[in-house]
Amino acid sequence: MEIQALLITFREVLEALLIVGIITTYLKRTSNKKFTKYVWLGAGLAVLASLGVAMLFQVVFTGFAAMGSEMYLKVGIMFASAVLLTQMVFWMAEHSKDLKGKMEGKMNHLITTGNVIGMVVHSFLVVLREGVETVFFFAAITGGDIEKGLQGWGAITGAAVAAVVCYLFFKGTMRIPLKSFFKVTGVFIVMIAAGLLVQGISMLQDLKIIGSVMPHVYNITWLLPEHPIDYVHYVRDTGIVPVFSGEVGIFLKALFGYSSMPSLEEMIAYIGFFVVIYMIIKVKYGTSNARSKASAKQTRENQVYSGGFQSKKMYK
Repeated sequence: MEIQALLITFREVLEALLIVGIITTYLKRTSNKKFTKYVWLGAGLAVLASLGVAMLFQVVFTGFAAMGSEMYLKVGIMFASAVLLTQMVFWMAEHSKDLKGKMEGKMNHLITTGNVIGMVVHSFLVVLREGVETVFFFAAITGGDIEKGLQGWGAITGAAVAAVVCYLFFKGTMRIPLKSFFKVTGVFIVMIAAGLLVQGISMLQDLKIIGSVMPHVYNITWLLPEHPIDYVHYVRDTGIVPVFSGEVGIFLKALFGYSSMPSLEEMIAYIGFFVVIYMIIKVKYGTSNARSKASAKQTRENQVYSGGFQSKKMYK
């Protein structure tokens, strides 16, 4: 859980800080530093609102628990989080390249019109989006105990690392293209999403909501149990000590969705998830690259034609 919390908090906090940093840096560069307090005001209000959302969610979850329905809520959150995490990665990969231009254009419009309230609202919504997503994802990886997740070392470390990276980025110490940076971290986020998807299917099977053609395709608990409890039970039942500790298994489960005894449906879902992601990337970005190449080729042909036409005129 802590590894998941670290990666998710790192991504969400970094995105929020980068956007706020781009806005405040632009204001300073254009001699509009007096407006930065409104940007930070909006960001601060968004943080408080996110904490309010977390508390509200905790109340709702407690209500479901009282009715004995928290497992159904957990499954729904896991599936929704898998979709949102994947969407978040694609959104940032697509917008990171022109993120700076868009933010500066928006702020330029607000400065020109003197819309101070718009500045507060804009920064509020930007940060609130990241905050609400964090609450939702933490609910998925902690089984609803958001407070425990936020107090763990993973969340604290993720936020701290994000702050350091953002500081180095704006100080010019770190010169990494945002698009490439988010692609790398996006790989790990997609893996977490795949793991949540598989865990959701596993819980549905435990609840007998869906069945299984093959409950256990293989069993490698003897090699790597997926949890310390499985490790203890295996030693108790067989008298044999597994090759690797259950601590390793729980780490891999959190990061990659590892299972020592996966059902056929879990394996199909896990592999299918990455196949779908690959197809989306191939179709979306393959088409975009093809258009770019075609446009570049057309431009070269036009330049050649134009140059030849000019030469003929000069010759005449």
